[in-house]
Amino acid sequence: MILLKLFWSFFQIGLFSIGGGYAAMPLIQNQVVDIHPWLSMAQFADIMAIAEMTPGPIAINAATFVGIRVAGLVGAIVATLGCVTPSCAIVMALAFAYHRFRGMGIVQGILAALRPAMIAMIASAGLSLLIMAVYGQRALPGDLLSFDGVAVAIFLAGFIALRRWKPNPLYVMAGSGVLGVILYALL
Repeated sequence: MILLKLFWSFFQIGLFSIGGGYAAMPLIQNQVVDIHPWLSMAQFADIMAIAEMTPGPIAINAATFVGIRVAGLVGAIVATLGCVTPSCAIVMALAFAYHRFRGMGIVQGILAALRPAMIAMIASAGLSLLIMAVYGQRALPGDLLSFDGVAVAIFLAGFIALRRWKPNPLYVMAGSGVLGVILYALL
C-alpha cells in the first residue's frame, strides 16, 4: 500500500509540475509534508537544498530521497518511476502535437499564457524556502522581527555577491554553506 501511495503521490507531482523544479516545490511539499507526513517541513527544506546541489531534476531527486526514506530502495524506484511516467507520456504527446500544429497562432498563445503561471509557481517556491530559512517555519510569524539574523546575513551576502560580481552560483552556495557552519558553530 505504501508503494502505491508513493507512486501516486509522485505521479501527481510529475503530472502537474509544469515549469521545472522550482515550480514543483509547492507540489512536492503538499504531497510529502501536508498530505502524507513523510517529512517534516525542516526535512523538506533540507531535501530541497540537497536536491538543488545534486545532479538531476529536483523532483526526481526528491522522489528518490523520499522513496528511500519511506520504503527503502524499492520505494525510491517506485517514487522515481511515478515521477517520470507522466512526463514521458506528456512529452511524447506534446512533441507530436507541436510538430503537427506548430504554425498555428493558438499554440503560440497557449505557450505565452503558461509563462506567468510558471513564474508565479517559481516565486512561490522561492518565497516559501526563504521564509523557512529566515523564520524556521512555513508561514510568516506574527512578529516579523523574530528572524534568524545569521540566515538573513548569509542570504544578503550571497544575493549581493550574485548581483554585483556574478560569480558561479555553485561557489556562492558552497561559500554560504561554509559561512553558515562557521557562524552557527561560533554562536
